Amino acid sequence: MTTPGGPEVLDVVERLDVNAVGGRVRIRVHAATVNPTDLALRAGQRPRAAGSDGPRIPGMEAAGVIDEIGPDVTGLTVGDEVMAIVVPSRPEGGAYVEQLVVDADQVARAPRGVTLVEAATLPMNGLTAVRALDMLDLPQGSTLAVSGAAGALGGYVLQLAAHRGLRVIAIASERDAALLRELGPHELVPRGDDAAERVRELVPEGVDGAVDTALLHERIVPAVRDGGGFAVVRGWPEEAGRGITVHRVMVAEYAHRADLLAELATLVEEGVLTLRVARTFTAEDAPEAHRLMEAGGVRGRLVLTF
Repeated sequence: MTTPGGPEVLDVVERLDVNAVGGRVRIRVHAATVNPTDLALRAGQRPRAAGSDGPRIPGMEAAGVIDEIGPDVTGLTVGDEVMAIVVPSRPEGGAYVEQLVVDADQVARAPRGVTLVEAATLPMNGLTAVRALDMLDLPQGSTLAVSGAAGALGGYVLQLAAHRGLRVIAIASERDAALLRELGPHELVPRGDDAAERVRELVPEGVDGAVDTALLHERIVPAVRDGGGFAVVRGWPEEAGRGITVHRVMVAEYAHRADLLAELATLVEEGVLTLRVARTFTAEDAPEAHRLMEAGGVRGRLVLTF
């Protein structure tokens, strides 16, 4: 995009080839996902790095095949099928590209037994889920509420939390009950203005923590006990009160944690995490993918293919 605006501002452009130098790798991208942050960047709501010019490129995660490595890279080789997390505010932009050059510590091998389209859905949301749970740091047996549990991020939080031994209360639409049952053990509270009260019916003292992926904010804070934790994504400037710690989750803080990305791949291979692709689009159809994401109600991820 050369100017901010609606989905129609997205366009395909040709760029010069880029090379991997130092500790970087170049990935021939097969798939890149569409995420809410991409919509905000397209609309001009995200800053760009100093010194960057030319079209802005959205995209926070991709999967493909390494076709060039820098001389300082170890542990990865040309021909590896990999996935990567990208911070699109960098000068080079994001993941909606055929040739993606990133630091080697932003890359891990794709999980065995899945397609590259499926693998592309894991890095950004998976690491966001890990970051949120790490910030809450709840011991086994604690209670956790997850809003938007049927979404891409919420589903990962739900499954990772259960894997860590937490009692999970999923807040989602009742129409997603069947989907949520497939994602593992939890209790379901229907989304609505009384969701916090419903959670309190299950846990009268309040849950130990909550991950708010649906941006319910003040509507869900009452479900958390005094002194508990509240993890929010995409920012929330308010304080929760009652001694509740608000954790503002920024996935960029884990953007160079290839070790955690590799652990997520292992969890996929072990059946702990479920990769969900809602629909694929050609790169040229990115505007349509953005329109569908903005309309809401997507379960799983929309993926652009190159």
